[in-house]
Amino acid sequence: MPSNFSSVELEGYLEEALPREQMVEIENALRADPVLGERLAEVVSKIDAGVHALGSIWRQNRLSCPSREKLGSYLLKVLDPGEVDYIEFHLKTIGCRYCNASLGDLSHQHAAADAEARESRRTKYFQSSAGYLSADD
Repeated sequence: MPSNFSSVELEGYLEEALPREQMVEIENALRADPVLGERLAEVVSKIDAGVHALGSIWRQNRLSCPSREKLGSYLLKVLDPGEVDYIEFHLKTIGCRYCNASLGDLSHQHAAADAEARESRRTKYFQSSAGYLSADD
């Protein structure tokens, strides 16, 4: 059965800009369909020749991706509803792997900073009350 992937999808595959499920689907199809491999080679030759569609320029430069600062604001829940809707569409519907990875990194940093702040508060509370506690209590 021939694979019916568009040239845009194949370009996205080459740029590793597609959602994981679609990347896997194309990869499996490439292994099973030599004609698709030939089409992919044609796409590569066009890219190498400098032929770029507007969509590929947007994907390559990630012009639709929110900034890391916006993703951080999204994580902190301080964005306007319209911005939240766009970022959720970009992350969940489009499935941008770059932005999902960046959001994961920001989440990890945020959790680490929270843990460090809690420990710092705990130490300060202990130090500030150490002289007021008696051994008899």
